[in-house]
Amino acid sequence: MNPRKIGLLLLVALLVAAFFALDLGRFFSLAYVKGAQDQFAALYARHPAAVLGGYFAVYVAVTALSLPGAAIMTLAGGAVFGLAVGTVLVSFASSIGATLAMLVARYVLRDSVQARFGARLADIDKGIEREGAFYLFTLRLVPLFPFFVINLLMGLTKMKAATFYWVSQLGMLAGTLVYVNAGTQLARIDSLQGILSPGLLVTFVLLGLFPLIARKAVDAVKARRVYARWAHRKPKTCDRNMVVIGAGAAGLVTAYIAAAVKAKVTLVESHKMGGDCLNYGCVPSKALIRTATLARQMRHSADYGIADAEFRLDFAQVMERVAAIVHAIEPHDSVERYTALGVDVQIGHARIVDPWHVQITHDDGGTQLLSTRCIVIATGARPFVPPLPGIEEVGCLTSDTLWDLRELPARLVVLGGGPIGCELAQAFARLGSQVTQVEMAPRILSREDVEVSACAQAALEADGVAVLTGHQALRCEKVGDEKFIVVDAGGQEKRLAFDVLLCAVGRVARLSGFGLEELGIPVQRTVVTDEYLQTIFPNILAAGDVAGPYQFTHTAAHQAWYAAVNGLFAPFRKFKADYSVIPWCTFIDPEVARVGLNEQEAREQGVACEITRYGIDELDRAIADSAAHGWVKVLTAPGKDRILGVTIVGAHAGDLLAEFVLAMKHGLGLNKILGTIHTYPTLAEANKYAAGNWKRAHQPLALLRWVERFHAWRRA
Repeated sequence: MNPRKIGLLLLVALLVAAFFALDLGRFFSLAYVKGAQDQFAALYARHPAAVLGGYFAVYVAVTALSLPGAAIMTLAGGAVFGLAVGTVLVSFASSIGATLAMLVARYVLRDSVQARFGARLADIDKGIEREGAFYLFTLRLVPLFPFFVINLLMGLTKMKAATFYWVSQLGMLAGTLVYVNAGTQLARIDSLQGILSPGLLVTFVLLGLFPLIARKAVDAVKARRVYARWAHRKPKTCDRNMVVIGAGAAGLVTAYIAAAVKAKVTLVESHKMGGDCLNYGCVPSKALIRTATLARQMRHSADYGIADAEFRLDFAQVMERVAAIVHAIEPHDSVERYTALGVDVQIGHARIVDPWHVQITHDDGGTQLLSTRCIVIATGARPFVPPLPGIEEVGCLTSDTLWDLRELPARLVVLGGGPIGCELAQAFARLGSQVTQVEMAPRILSREDVEVSACAQAALEADGVAVLTGHQALRCEKVGDEKFIVVDAGGQEKRLAFDVLLCAVGRVARLSGFGLEELGIPVQRTVVTDEYLQTIFPNILAAGDVAGPYQFTHTAAHQAWYAAVNGLFAPFRKFKADYSVIPWCTFIDPEVARVGLNEQEAREQGVACEITRYGIDELDRAIADSAAHGWVKVLTAPGKDRILGVTIVGAHAGDLLAEFVLAMKHGLGLNKILGTIHTYPTLAEANKYAAGNWKRAHQPLALLRWVERFHAWRRA
């Protein structure tokens, strides 16, 4: 805390201390005010301007310093100045004083609070940005809430001072009128409690609910306006409670939950059940990575004491194994399974006709029109192919079309340095392809810390991948049977020959062809939704890759719960989607897994943190497995064991991360992890040793010195 803040804090503390030390509170009692009422009235008659100014200044000071006595001063204002003048004086003095208290709290306390609770305050600030005026107005209308507490708490948020002032001015007016009016009848008042009768308190509570009721009414009017164009099509009864479009992770889980709560739900899929994850993404890629890992281990069998292990790689057989694994998992996501669960599964193309009707076009050309109370868009995403000149002529594969390969590419160029590009580049290099990876950014895995990117690049290069960062793809060329991609390398063009080009530069949401344009549902890179996953039509929701902000199977399934519950039970009950603890993993070797903040993000967001590391090269099990590389890096709040984020680099990092995900989700700190028994010897001990490193860095040194003296005394 800088000297100015310390000085201001000391000044405020000194003034408050003086108030109590000099027993100034005796002047702010009901008995004193009643006894001195005639003297104040006489003084006001002789020197009106001085009394008005003095009263105003004292009221502002009392409110700004959060001292007790504002209620008594309000009564005094009514007794001395009357209802009209008293109300004006108190209204402005209380609002100005409250704003000063808020600004002092913001100046003195917010930075330190932000450093410790930045992530939590960020969520509060978002809520304040959306509904701050309504929320504050509600609190101001109900005198049950201590106003000085409200002043201090609002200082910790990003609410604008001007907004705070005018809302306070309006919100406190009702209470001010009650107290000033009571002050005009001061002789009849025996206690402050007598002013607020039960009936009056109920009135205040109803006033406090008014802004929320008004907000709901505004929302209803907006919804009515949105639906107005389609009102004539709204059915009196519906065939379904819910129609889900897309049978990927988000759609499957949404339909499952809807059926589990006995809703009548239809799930529509135009291609393959299971979506991208089962058919093109997570499942086949991990099957390929497993074979590639085995091939690498056999090439390096001497590391395990087996000399000259020989093998012949049959790439076609490798890809058949991948297909067989997909086929083995298919029943988990099959039409038969979901039909047995109570879901009406339809294979065909779905288009939203209006907010309550979905038309399904089947493969045979037949159509079916379903009426429904709510619709969930879960159409997923597809690989993005950049519009490079010549790319259509040379052809390219994506993570969707890759799995039809049956001949190992001799020369493979992977375009993209994100997780998908890195995983596939390393896998094909281990299988025997000559792989070149092209990334426009200065480093691969750019969302991770610099040291993580460097480790990943070193791992890929150790497997033979030529990693070209800072290289921008310009165009593709074909000369005879030879194919080339031309890249810009720091102002110089470079031609890279290839047999197969694999584009892995990201994925784009599937937004067209489902009726969104006709309904006017806003889309950007994804379907625009609110925090409840609702579109501009509250009964039309979106979940999964098509909704963002993350494109992970596990977040799609996580969103599905909110989409199902909010779609089926709103407006009676709905929940804001929670993204506070989202884990992810890049399945290269060594794996890169993360949850929460990393060091790079903490620095960019200005979040104060401590960093604790544990090197997996010291872990017994990792040494035994010849996998002694990587680290666990934990970010914690300064001086506390509260976990802000974790990055793990190493074998099975994705599995090791689960313990930290659980801890963050349920508010468990490193002390709890340290106090948990971990099986020996396992890789999971790395988590405990990381917690142990944090504990050693926070030893109570002064206490230990006394303990050392105690032991010396015992020895004597």
